[in-house]
Amino acid sequence: MSTIRLFVPDRLAEGETLHLRPAQAHYLAAVMRRGKGDTVALFNGRDGEWRARITAVGRGTARLAVEERTRPQRPAPDLWLLAPVLRRETLEWMVEKATELGVARILPVTSERSAVARTNAQRLAAIATEAAEQCFRLDVPAVEEPRPLASALAGWEGTRLLLLADESGQAPPVALALRGCAAGPWAVLVGPEGGFSRRELDGLRDLPFCRPVSLGPRILRAETAAVCALAILQALTGDWVADAPSDPHLR
Repeated sequence: MSTIRLFVPDRLAEGETLHLRPAQAHYLAAVMRRGKGDTVALFNGRDGEWRARITAVGRGTARLAVEERTRPQRPAPDLWLLAPVLRRETLEWMVEKATELGVARILPVTSERSAVARTNAQRLAAIATEAAEQCFRLDVPAVEEPRPLASALAGWEGTRLLLLADESGQAPPVALALRGCAAGPWAVLVGPEGGFSRRELDGLRDLPFCRPVSLGPRILRAETAAVCALAILQALTGDWVADAPSDPHLR
């Protein structure tokens, strides 16, 4: 029987009793067919992962007894994604994959060539939660309301570098640009389906914290560019490096 993981807002500690929200109780009982005595894994982004046992379950209700911590909490990578607002299905896919890749904060942004300006941040947050449950993360990324790109960059903390996916052909290859870069806080920015305007690219390149990079000789879709940039950052400076085996022969 596969492990069911649920994100809960409650404090997790040995001996605690939790009452699940109706939607989670329905999922547990009606969809996954779990009943009294079965165990599930719980996490809240603060206390690690805990094993809990179902002590009561009914129509829209479920009570769990928290028994034992199975994994301690670990910090998430300090990695943000400035996600272009795209069509619903595409943006939802991007949020799901960004969550799997360890992003801590997702900021949907609009720019001059954005074809879509609105999105449902609450639904995106629910998708991020489900993705975190499935990929065994111990936290869920924060998902913000959409805003113009200029607003998202206003007051930007200079210590957080911004990796800009620059499709103009004038930026250095990403591997070269990231050579020797530290693991400090990063953010990734990719353009909308129509790309950034020349004026926007010039303004972004002038920002002292911006690092324009090329993601290769082909023009990538926005969602593909986001996943590629995040994966490269994680592989070179993120928690993929931290999880590397200590034996040099296994690297």
